Amino acid sequence: MARQKNDGRGRLGGRAAGTPNKVTGTLKSWITDLINCNRSQMEKDLKNLDPKDRLMFLEKMMQYVIPKQAAQQVKLDFDSLTDEQLQQIINDLAKEVENENSD
Repeated sequence: MARQKNDGRGRLGGRAAGTPNKVTGTLKSWITDLINCNRSQMEKDLKNLDPKDRLMFLEKMMQYVIPKQAAQQVKLDFDSLTDEQLQQIINDLAKEVENENSD
């Protein structure tokens, strides 16, 4: 009889947890070596690009070295706010809308 899922005896098969994927590791190593061996040629090619294309390339590469900013969410429980606090929020939002419309 075959084992059932979640029988308390652990995983049903496959790699053990934490075992790296050999294909992925090999591919990453090959790409790294390819880039390192062709770095000077890549720099020459980059200098020969039009300014617009050069900026597009650099923008695409920046995502790998500069972390993206995460969106922030704020939850407000309006029922727990006083009338003065609600009025302040309304005033602040109105000022932001005026500033955006004046730009």
